[in-house]
Amino acid sequence: MKITFNLTLISLLLGTGVFAQTKIPTSIEYFKSGNVKYELDDYRGAIQDYNKAIELNPKDEIAYYNRGNAKSKLEDYHGAIQDYNKAIELNPNDKDAYNFRGNAKFELGDYVGAMQDHNKAIELNPIDDKEYNNRGLAKYERGNYGGAIQDYNKAIELNPKNEKAYLNRGVAKYELGDYGGAIQDYNKAIELNPKYKAAYFNRGLAKSILDDWRGAIQDYNKAIELNTKDEKLYYHRGLAKAMLGDTNGACLDLSKAGELGSESAYEMIKLVCN
Repeated sequence: MKITFNLTLISLLLGTGVFAQTKIPTSIEYFKSGNVKYELDDYRGAIQDYNKAIELNPKDEIAYYNRGNAKSKLEDYHGAIQDYNKAIELNPNDKDAYNFRGNAKFELGDYVGAMQDHNKAIELNPIDDKEYNNRGLAKYERGNYGGAIQDYNKAIELNPKNEKAYLNRGVAKYELGDYGGAIQDYNKAIELNPKYKAAYFNRGLAKSILDDWRGAIQDYNKAIELNTKDEKLYYHRGLAKAMLGDTNGACLDLSKAGELGSESAYEMIKLVCN
């Protein structure tokens, strides 16, 4: 799952730029420089600037929050959580800090903690579709597929163009054996984003379960067109081709999957190709 945040409000309040020769307090100069570096994907540089901003102004809750986001980008989720904790300590009503702390906990496998944080974020802002989608992900990982679908339903109700909510709801329906319903959700996700690789792949899986091997291959073809380096796409397309009796095509795909790192592909090659 990718974690982003919006600096629009910060930009409106403080502007953007780096160390201009003005009378702006130095802590704000470092803060603004960190924002610019973050937008340029220089997360380590951003953290260094936020460190300095916090050193000069230890009560700057947004600097902690932004530093937490930069740490999350570098997959330092423990460090990110510490920063979100501080941001929440300084502002207990910071819904974004709860949301992103929940995302960090999710990445660490703390799904209960993630749900608790998303619950709080929803309490503070009950009309944010992303909050419901994120809580749904945590419920899904806990095996609560029905509860996850309820959250995805709410996310879609609040934002009918939330492609991720359609994809995630489709995955939950798939787990419950509702393959037709899953395909409908994947269709909608693709309608909203025709380059949504995950939606093509998952729709291919659902079609495979329904023995629509040709339809599955079409979806895997599209997914591979969007990402030629994903081993699982070649692996599953190879299986679909094998089911249609296209042994040569299956072996080529399985070999490609193996080259990309799939150990399962080599096991399947022994069954299909030898």
